[in-house]
Amino acid sequence: MEFTVQQIAEVLGGTVEGDASQRISSLAKIEEAQAGSLTFLSNAKYEPFLYETGASAVIIGQNQELKQAVRPTLIRVENPYTAFSQLLEFYAQATRTGKRGVEEPSFIGLSSKIGAGHYRGAFSYIGEQCQLGDNVLVFPHAYIGDRVTIGEGSIIHAGAKIYPDTVIGRFCVIKAGAVVGSDGFGFAPQPDGSYKAIPQIGNVVLEDYVSIGANATVDCATLGSTRVGRGSKIDNLVQLAHNVEIGQHTVIASQTGIAGSAKVGDQCVLAGQVGLAGHVTLANKTTVTAQSGVGKNVKQEGTILQGSTAFDFKQNQRAQIVFRRLPELEQRVAQLEKAKNATEKP
Repeated sequence: MEFTVQQIAEVLGGTVEGDASQRISSLAKIEEAQAGSLTFLSNAKYEPFLYETGASAVIIGQNQELKQAVRPTLIRVENPYTAFSQLLEFYAQATRTGKRGVEEPSFIGLSSKIGAGHYRGAFSYIGEQCQLGDNVLVFPHAYIGDRVTIGEGSIIHAGAKIYPDTVIGRFCVIKAGAVVGSDGFGFAPQPDGSYKAIPQIGNVVLEDYVSIGANATVDCATLGSTRVGRGSKIDNLVQLAHNVEIGQHTVIASQTGIAGSAKVGDQCVLAGQVGLAGHVTLANKTTVTAQSGVGKNVKQEGTILQGSTAFDFKQNQRAQIVFRRLPELEQRVAQLEKAKNATEKP
C-alpha cells in the first residue's frame, strides 16, 4: 500500500518541505531507511542520520534547524514522536487486513455503487443509493443505511452502524460497535410534563482521516450537519450530540460527552470523562483535563481547563465567586500580615 507524502502530511496535520508527490510504501528507523520509506527524527543524538538517511521522507519538528542541506522531503509537525506513533496506528489500520471481495450472505442495494478493491463481510448490509469509494472495507454485521457516502480507503469495522445520509470521507476508520447518525436527543417539554420527540432530519459529516472509536456515538443534526473535522480522533465510548462541530486534528478521549450544538476548535485535546455543556464553544488548541466540566465559552487559544465539583447549586455559585477572587484575597492577606508585622516591631 502506497501513500504520497502529501497524504501523510494531511493525516498528521504537518507541512511539507520538498517533493510532496513522492510515494511512500514503508516505515523504517532513520539509520536503516531506504528509498520509498518514511522515518522520523525526535532524539537529538540521531540528528546526524538526517543528513545521511536513504529515506524518501522524514518527519521532523517544527523548530528543527537544519545544519546542512538534506536529500529527503521533510514533514514538519509539532511533535515528531507523537506524529510517527499516530502514523503507525494509521498504517496498522490500513494494512491489518488483506481481505477483498464479497462474503455471502451480504446485501447491497441495486442502486448503490462500490469501488474497486473493496471488501464486504458476511451479513453486512449496504442500503440503496450509497456511494462507496475504492478499497473500502465493510466488515461482518456492519450496517450502512440508504444514501450514505464513504470515501476511498475507509474501514467500517464489525457491527458498526452508519445511519442514512451520513457522509464519511477518505481513509476514515469506524471501529466495532460505533453508531454514526442516529437521532439526536431532541425532546420538547409539554404543558402536561411529558416530552414530545423533535424529528432529527440532519446528518453527520466525517471529514478525511477521522477515527471513531468502538461503541462511540455520533448523533445526526436536528437540521444541517453534525461534523467532525479532518484528522480528528474520537476514542471509544465518546458521545457527540446533535449539531456538535469538532475541528481539525482534535483528539477526544474515552467517556467524554459533548452536548448539542457545542463547537470544539482545531487541535484541541479533551481528556477522559470530560463534559461539555450545550452551545459551548472552545477556541483552537484548548486542552481540557480529565473529569473536567465546561459550561462557558473559551475564547483564548491555547487555554488549559481543569476541575468540576457538583454540590448545591446556590452554594456552588457563591463558592465559585469566592474561588475566582482567591488570588486577590491572598494578596490582601499578605499585605495585612506585612502591615501587622511592621506595627509590632519595637
